[in-house]
Amino acid sequence: MIEARHLRVLRAVATTGSFSAAARELGCTQPAVSQQMKALESSAGTTLLIRTGREMRLTQAGEALVRHASGILAGLTAAEEEVAAIAGLRAGRVRLVSFPSGSSTLVPGALAALRAEHPGTRVSLVEAEPPRSVDLLRDGDCDIALAFRYGASGGEWDDMVVRPLLTDRLIGLVPEGHRLAEAAEVSIGELADESWIAGCPRCRRQLVEVCEASGFTPRIDFATDDYPAVMGLVGAGLGVAVLPELAVESVRPKGARTVPVAPAIEREIVALTLPDLARVPAVAATLDQLSLAAAR
Repeated sequence: MIEARHLRVLRAVATTGSFSAAARELGCTQPAVSQQMKALESSAGTTLLIRTGREMRLTQAGEALVRHASGILAGLTAAEEEVAAIAGLRAGRVRLVSFPSGSSTLVPGALAALRAEHPGTRVSLVEAEPPRSVDLLRDGDCDIALAFRYGASGGEWDDMVVRPLLTDRLIGLVPEGHRLAEAAEVSIGELADESWIAGCPRCRRQLVEVCEASGFTPRIDFATDDYPAVMGLVGAGLGVAVLPELAVESVRPKGARTVPVAPAIEREIVALTLPDLARVPAVAATLDQLSLAAAR
């Protein structure tokens, strides 16, 4: 019989590439990792790993088992949490991953309300932009991923539970004193000759697509995932940008002015989880509070 602890070790070896690195990640000894892998291969009835120099390579059977491991481990976590809640434990654990502007706007209110209603629920938070945040969810390294996308991406999240939160419109950011700083609305085409400051890779791709649809390719002189840095660069007169309203809410732009842009650029903000995890009371409660925070 294949044991969950052996699957966790296999996944760690596959991720790190060696027994020693897996041992460090799991907080155990290298011989313990080796012993558990032998036990797993014995249970599976076939070789799962092949040593190549200092690294380990998965066999075809090993790859298949790693592919199923995340879903199996997520299902076990869901079962443990649900049984504990039914037994009256009144506690839970939620691992949340969010993109930065979501962390500073939606997450604080949601977690404060969750703590007030369910003081025994523990929530951890780390930051990652999609698609990395979505990968963390699929790999079993978080329970909820706050993510966004521009337009409908067919099949991107079909294996997940998608909780729509809000539609976030992007707005223009220009230096104070800019010729368009007082405009009621700015066409993207009016900024064709400007120096651009771009954000995260996904936002950057969307910016290029919108600009090219308006007949020009933006000259991106600066690119950073840090929204305060984008605003600082614009405020210093080094270029223009388009940023999500959530990002502008979280940082007061100094030396910069916001202007509506046309055509409208919107992104869909969602909370994602796996079907098994959606039935865990603590996860369901966190999703509910994120929805309420987005509606405020």
